[in-house]
Amino acid sequence: MRTILVSTAAACIVAGCATSVSDDEAQRRAEEAIRSSFTQGNRQMAERVETQDELQALCSRYRSRPPKDVAESIEKAQAATIRYPASGKLLGDWRQGEKIAQDGYGMRFTDPDTKRPYGGNCYACHRLAPQELSYGTLGPSLYRYGALRGSGEAVQRYTYGKIYNSEAFSACSSMPRFGHSQILTEEQITHVVALLLDPESPVNK
Repeated sequence: MRTILVSTAAACIVAGCATSVSDDEAQRRAEEAIRSSFTQGNRQMAERVETQDELQALCSRYRSRPPKDVAESIEKAQAATIRYPASGKLLGDWRQGEKIAQDGYGMRFTDPDTKRPYGGNCYACHRLAPQELSYGTLGPSLYRYGALRGSGEAVQRYTYGKIYNSEAFSACSSMPRFGHSQILTEEQITHVVALLLDPESPVNK
């Protein structure tokens, strides 16, 4: 994410100058523009944009298209980070899951750094319940997700794991690592799993 923002900002800076600047100078100006935009927002979110972890740096290096051996190494390492609830319960309340899916709080740089729980903002990238007319298409449609796959233990574990850390299943995925990055709690993730799998959920109607 940081690389895309910096590259875009750098291109705009260079295009707007009467004389060209060095790549290093363009990078410096772009990073300064990004930092200055977080004057009132969530500093934790700002730090995620400003500073890449090892995985993000690796994905940036390969432009999110790593070689097969690198992708396999990423997925193996990220799979080891997934933490399933100690209770073993992976299905929560789909009604809570729908609220989380609708809530984009915490993922925007203008959101204040408070103790309010973050949302998943799932509709920004996916179609889920058919009643929702506004949804993104960056990710696949999840409508009838559970109706098509069932709700057995294997599907529950896969779905929980995918939400917790998508990189464990698809290296350099554009999907946030909701559990790994502490965007959603384990309990919140179980509610989203229920939204996707519960037969009574509007997703499966």
